Amino acid sequence: QVQLVESGGGLVQPGGSLRLSCATSGFTFSNIAMSWYRQAPGSGREVVACISSTGRTIYADSVKGRFTISRDNAKSTVYLQMNSLKPQDTAVYLCHADSGGWGQGTQVTVSS
Repeated sequence: QVQLVESGGGLVQPGGSLRLSCATSGFTFSNIAMSWYRQAPGSGREVVACISSTGRTIYADSVKGRFTISRDNAKSTVYLQMNSLKPQDTAVYLCHADSGGWGQGTQVTVSS
């Protein structure tokens, strides 16, 4: 069955960096667009970044220039490099496959 497992979250100071990973299985990863979403307490789920099967990327305005989404088709894994983190980036980050399926999420907390 489809599985998506996020990792790499944690506590980081403002201005710091984190790299999230989402390891997948159960579908043909290379054919599927992948996305990162986030959900802060008391807020709805919002899309952060997407990458198509051909590597085209789009970003939310709030993270443009700071976050980079990438994929490794050989490892069936999608990444989110997050730089210059801000307190407002604090949220649970979730991986999503366009064909359906969500990970369990990984907590990112940006605080001094």
